[in-house]
Amino acid sequence: MSVYYRLHQDQSVGTKKSGKWYARMVPMATIDTRKLAEIIQRNCTVKKSDVLAVLDELVETMRDQLQDSKRVKLDGFGSFKIGLNSKGARTARSFTVADHIEGMHIVFSPENTKDSAGNRTKQFLQGVKVEELPLNMVIKEEEGE
Repeated sequence: MSVYYRLHQDQSVGTKKSGKWYARMVPMATIDTRKLAEIIQRNCTVKKSDVLAVLDELVETMRDQLQDSKRVKLDGFGSFKIGLNSKGARTARSFTVADHIEGMHIVFSPENTKDSAGNRTKQFLQGVKVEELPLNMVIKEEEGE
């Protein structure tokens, strides 16, 4: 297994990046909750329907906890919190939610682990290989994308 990339040339004008080539990860497919549940079912004694029930409840419970201004940490996975996009106010007293909060987003921080050499690495990057996407390799598109 590898993480595939294609090269992309930055087309911006007048920046340090202009004209330089960068790698962009190429997702080969999309795995949805149902497919994850099928894979989990094959790898343990829990049935797909039970996995789906737990994952559905996890999403609902996480939403409730995040909206209650809590960080949600899934051991071995990482943590989630809500981040705010806001514009600056001239003074603290003049700051209002209506005028200065522009949006929200989810911040995900994968759990850190230590590799065999004792170096810290993100949980999902442990042992990853990177290679250029071979020419003519077909990317599987899921319906609805």
